[in-house]
Amino acid sequence: MVRKTLKKIFQIREGELAISLLMQCYIFLVIMVLLIVKPTVNALFLSGLGAENLPMAYMLTALVAITGFYFYNKAIKRFSLKSIIYVTLIFFGLCFLLLSLLLHFSWLNVFSLYAYYIGVSLFAVLVASQFWILANMVFNSREAKRLFGFIGAGAISGGILGGYFTSVIASSYGNKITIAFAALLLFFCIPILNAVWSRRIKALSVYTIKQRMFSEKETSVPAFKLIIKSKHLGNLAGIVAVGVVMAKLVDFQFSDFAHNVFSDSDELASFFGFWFSTFNVIALSIQLLLTNKIMNRLGVATTLLLMPLAIALGCLLFLTFPELWVLILLKGIDGTFKQSVYKAALELSIMPIPFQIKNQAKSYIDVVVDSIASGIAGLLLFFVIKKWEVSTIYVTVIILFFLFVWIFLIYRLREAYFESFRKNLKTSLVQSGKYYARRNMAATLRNTKNILNNGTAEEIVLLLKKLDEFKLKAIKSDILALLNHPSDEVKTHAIRQLYVYDKGTAFENVQNLIYSKKPSLAAAAMEYLLENTHIEDKAPFESYLNNENKQIANAALICLAKEVRNNNKLRKKYDFDNRLRSIVESNAFNDINFDEHQLITALLAIGYGNNKEFYSFINNHLKNDKRPVKKNAIRAAGLTADFQFVHPLLKLLEDKTYRKQAIKALKRYGDEISRTLYSMEKQEILADTIKPYIPKVIGSFKNQNSVRTLIQLLKNKDIRTRLEASRRLRKMRQADENLSFPQGIVAQHILKESKSYSNTLKAIDSISHVHYNWKMHPNLHESYEDLLLLLQEQLNLSLQCIFEMLSLRYHFADMEVAYYGITSNQEQTANNAMEFLDNLLHSRLKDTILPLLEHRLLETTDTDSSKKITMSEYACVKMLIKNRGKRIKLACLQIIYHSKDKRYFALLKRLQRHKNPEIQQKAIKTLSQLEINMQEIISA
Repeated sequence: MVRKTLKKIFQIREGELAISLLMQCYIFLVIMVLLIVKPTVNALFLSGLGAENLPMAYMLTALVAITGFYFYNKAIKRFSLKSIIYVTLIFFGLCFLLLSLLLHFSWLNVFSLYAYYIGVSLFAVLVASQFWILANMVFNSREAKRLFGFIGAGAISGGILGGYFTSVIASSYGNKITIAFAALLLFFCIPILNAVWSRRIKALSVYTIKQRMFSEKETSVPAFKLIIKSKHLGNLAGIVAVGVVMAKLVDFQFSDFAHNVFSDSDELASFFGFWFSTFNVIALSIQLLLTNKIMNRLGVATTLLLMPLAIALGCLLFLTFPELWVLILLKGIDGTFKQSVYKAALELSIMPIPFQIKNQAKSYIDVVVDSIASGIAGLLLFFVIKKWEVSTIYVTVIILFFLFVWIFLIYRLREAYFESFRKNLKTSLVQSGKYYARRNMAATLRNTKNILNNGTAEEIVLLLKKLDEFKLKAIKSDILALLNHPSDEVKTHAIRQLYVYDKGTAFENVQNLIYSKKPSLAAAAMEYLLENTHIEDKAPFESYLNNENKQIANAALICLAKEVRNNNKLRKKYDFDNRLRSIVESNAFNDINFDEHQLITALLAIGYGNNKEFYSFINNHLKNDKRPVKKNAIRAAGLTADFQFVHPLLKLLEDKTYRKQAIKALKRYGDEISRTLYSMEKQEILADTIKPYIPKVIGSFKNQNSVRTLIQLLKNKDIRTRLEASRRLRKMRQADENLSFPQGIVAQHILKESKSYSNTLKAIDSISHVHYNWKMHPNLHESYEDLLLLLQEQLNLSLQCIFEMLSLRYHFADMEVAYYGITSNQEQTANNAMEFLDNLLHSRLKDTILPLLEHRLLETTDTDSSKKITMSEYACVKMLIKNRGKRIKLACLQIIYHSKDKRYFALLKRLQRHKNPEIQQKAIKTLSQLEINMQEIISA
């Protein structure tokens, strides 16, 4: 019962409870020892030397820490973490036993008081730092986010018990007994460490070990250089340093005021012990009830802001009421937040850093930076209190100044935190071969010229297309040189570039290209020549039309067709219709003697000239076996923009060979085609093989109307259509920042797609339960298998769709790397991607999407079937028929057909009136079979 309650409250999963309890017990003992030793040593120091010597103790602590870390850093590189922790626990345990003896024999002096004050300060940061480094090894980022709250509750509980224990025992039996007990407790940490190491660290996967060896080269760099080089670590070190300075200043005020009230060391130790424990009781309540909720709602960086903001309010209150009770409140804010919400966020903020760097840098931050910050606080207090003789009350003004610095560094950490996750994810994915950085075409003039002169034909054509809107005089000579390029396509696009320069540029060079056997090149050349000779001059143009060279005559006819489309006067002047009829009639029959170039000329001339009497000629050649002819017939159909060609062009989308030409042809119809296609898709009258390409056609217009229509397509029941629509929208957003994408509507579609993903999961669980646990007829068994395959396919496509739509709200590069991370086979990479999204997404989206992604990560390892939400077979099939597209509907009808279940009778009645004829026929057939079965049952 207790086990189940713990798992439910703290989201502890199967196999995590034992290791979590061990880690909790470990930190419980460490913090209990600290809360016994720290108030006792503080009381001894204040009673023996007074609060005025605290600044000197702070500065000496910094000096000792910097010197000691030099040797500690060498030990980290040479020995295992386990060995270092062993030595640390034994060393401090023996030191505390020695202190108990010194107290027993009253051998304490100034040196020993300073030594133990410094030693306890180092113990506090060093042992806690080692524990959290160990915790970072034991748990991944997602486990840490769930379990650090539970484990941290052990630390706070240790603080509570340790503080109250000190308050009672110190006043009853004295400090020597208290310290001796603390030393014994510290030794109990050793067997717990052994258990943690054997249970978890030894079981780390090979990938995890490799990941922790990542950046091995960097670990030879001194820790302070690692911190300086890293924006993430640098900001983190700054936050820790400012936080320590703040804590020391608050602690000084608290200690000074308390010392003025309690002069006896045992009473002062009791006072400290009571309030430290009380602060920890409050911290425990926050940790158990609020930490996970706050972390999930606000994320790591925003959670870090809560503590400085709360301290700022406390400081303003103290300036108004400079009394001990306000300082107790201020110290309480520091103590409660630091041990609960702030501590959890701070430890999670270093999770993205690779382990070897983390091990070295975190120790440096926790020990050296912490101690240096203590020294800085000591220097400030030394000058403020001793030299300038400023009242302790006005230390609050210094605290407020550091608060601004603290908040500024936290804001800077947020972006660095995200960037570290980005870097880690990309590195992991590139190493696994799952993600490749995209190559962008160089924007510099030098690289542009390099491509024009040395690039492949494909690269040059791509660049020329991008240069269509620019007039770059610096590359004019390079463009002219392309007129002699071996590739006809390059020469065609080079001619189109000439229009941006002075009229008549390269006229003679282009004139030679009208003899090309490539119709598109000859037409482009002819078009350019006519642009410079004026088509109204009948004599020169007639010479082109009647030229003995068929290539020239054909190119001239195509150019004429473009001009006469909306100019009947010009049509009659050059007798265009008769010229065209002559070519069409000579190519009316597709025999072995047909002239391919003449045929293509006729098709394009019909398309450009808008000659409806010859549309049947285009229709015939849309079925031509010759690829060049068929492609030009598709082009001609698009040029007419006549709706009689819409269905044949849509049918051609199924064929990859002609898909690109068909999309371009449909684009010629203008925005009206978008509305037509949307209507056809909504009525489910399009073939499944055509549906995924409809968004490509609509998206090709790249305008606001396209955006609106594509967003409407996100409501479509077919997941492939929704995925392609979201992909087109994302590409349009990347290409044109002036387009508007309504964020509220996009968010609604993301939530709706997430619900669809969730329903697919439920359907898979339900159908799998029936499929694998019931004995059934082979035909029905096969129908269930087909449906499961379809649902699994839809699940994967739905996940892609969610991330494509997220790219409409967030940066595409972030969503791309997060998607590849989530779908990675490496658990650590997937968990890092989850944590990245957890801190990036807004709360509503995060609350909906992350549980679905958690399910995806757990589906292969979670054996607790009680967690799976299932529905009855009938409810599942009914839900799928209602909400899914044609393929799922037909698969469900196939199950109903073989199951012979009369409960589907009313559902089939409705489906036999469905708009889609295929679904309608299948429903009628299934209903008929069901009626036959019912009659057989009645007659029997």
